[in-house]
Amino acid sequence: MKRILLTAAAAAVALAGAGCGESSTVTVYKQGQYQGKPDTAPWDKDGPFKGDKVAWEKAIRDRNNGQNEYTRSTPTAN
Repeated sequence: MKRILLTAAAAAVALAGAGCGESSTVTVYKQGQYQGKPDTAPWDKDGPFKGDKVAWEKAIRDRNNGQNEYTRSTPTAN
């Protein structure tokens, strides 16, 4: 019984020690230059806007207005 407990404790210590190491697999920063994927503007991506910044801004404004509780809860005259 004592041997099983010692073996289990040794295994737990070994697993805990293995999880504490830090490994570097990819270097994305190289002395002042970012080596990752370049960012693109949201309206330049494939989708409904196809480079039209004005249409993208209008869609964002309309979406924000649809989420505005003040404009949604205002009663309209019939």
